[in-house]
Amino acid sequence: MTKNNNEYSAIDDPEQLERLRAGLMPFQLVKYFSFTSLGVILIFTLFLSLIVSKQSKNVMLDQSEAYSLLLAENLNQQVFRGFVLPTVVRYGKIALSNPKQFQRLDRIIRNATASMKMEAVTIYDSNVNIISYSTNVEYVGKKNMGGIEYEKALKGEPNSQVVSSGTVLSFLPGTKSVSFRMKTFIPFREVRQDASAEGQIMGVIEITQDLSREYEAIIKLQWRIILVSSIVMATLFLVLLVIVSRAGKIMEQRVRERLSLEEKLSEAQRLAHLGTMVATVSHEIKSPLGIVRSTAEILMKRIKKVAPGNEHLAEIIISETTRLNNIVLEFLDFARPQKPKLSNVDINCSIRQALQFMEPKFLEKNIAIETHLDPNLRSISIDPDMFYRALLNILVNGTQSIPDGGVLKVKTGVVEADQSVFVSIQDTGIGMSEKKIAQIFKPFFTDKNRGTGLGLAITKNIIEKHHGSITVNSKEGKGSTFTIILP
Repeated sequence: MTKNNNEYSAIDDPEQLERLRAGLMPFQLVKYFSFTSLGVILIFTLFLSLIVSKQSKNVMLDQSEAYSLLLAENLNQQVFRGFVLPTVVRYGKIALSNPKQFQRLDRIIRNATASMKMEAVTIYDSNVNIISYSTNVEYVGKKNMGGIEYEKALKGEPNSQVVSSGTVLSFLPGTKSVSFRMKTFIPFREVRQDASAEGQIMGVIEITQDLSREYEAIIKLQWRIILVSSIVMATLFLVLLVIVSRAGKIMEQRVRERLSLEEKLSEAQRLAHLGTMVATVSHEIKSPLGIVRSTAEILMKRIKKVAPGNEHLAEIIISETTRLNNIVLEFLDFARPQKPKLSNVDINCSIRQALQFMEPKFLEKNIAIETHLDPNLRSISIDPDMFYRALLNILVNGTQSIPDGGVLKVKTGVVEADQSVFVSIQDTGIGMSEKKIAQIFKPFFTDKNRGTGLGLAITKNIIEKHHGSITVNSKEGKGSTFTIILP
């Protein structure tokens, strides 16, 4: 959840943050379930690879043991007919200590196993646990080399023993190499005339097969299964990660949009109620203000005759009622915005009129005006009075932001991308912080001692009613730039 917290850190409102998290919770559950499923599938794949390798190993052992038993039966017959019978007839008994007898037996066994995959053939005596013969000469004569498997074979039970070393990790550097040998113990019986080997047990034949290469192939197969499964899982994980990431951003954006729409709806409802109240109160105040102003004007004329020198008292009343009337008009404009009466207007002409009207204020505050008006700018369909009001509000705001002397630049032109018209008003005033920029077009927001905070809100409403847009770029201490774009 740390990542999510970082993503939501830009949201200051705790209630909005909780609503955003609540909106994304079902998707997050699906995301975690998807990743968990991939993990389960990967574990299952590894388990499956172990089962496959074990099954392959068992098949290899069964086939090798069957091969050893078949070879042992064949070897039993060849040794008995080619060595035992002739030796008994010639020498009267078998004595492998006799070099001639040993060489004859060795030749028979090696010829019988020449094309076979045998590592060693060993024959144990039936009376004593001693190796009478072995293709590995150094083992001949050693005692007690046969274990439980030797004892079982003496009882007529063929059996096998596996001696192995190495695991699936044996291919890693520094690990022990793979070794896999299977020793099969078979009773060495007397062969009867009908070629069946069911006679007396004369000893035990041990056949050793080196299955290291086959076992290594099985381990490689297991590695391939794990590797392929890992690659497939990694690919699926990356694909799912991309899908989940994009889906998460889309879901978050939709939740944010929904929350924004809810906030706008709530704000619109609040402003609608506030507008109704403001319109009612302003209408009730406007008539008494007119009466007060008219009465003050009459009093000023009479004071001039009766008590000259005191007319300024009436002038104060007239001035303040005029200011209050302007505030009331702002409230009425905001509460009951007019519908634009469109006509073709030369924007440059409207700007010149607004600048001319504001000229006394510019002179009073020592503000220089720089204009860069596009002479080829075409006329556009707007309400001239409403647009003029919007321009005045921006110019007044720019003038108020310049404390003592500065420059006000006004520029017009055409946006090349869509051929819309832009008006740029730039001042060298005190500028605004990012927090103030976010609030600047909201109704009743103001940082001045006097004012309603409705001027720029009304300006924004006027521009939007013309299907245009207004933006502001500002840096503290470097001034602000208002840009109006009209289609």
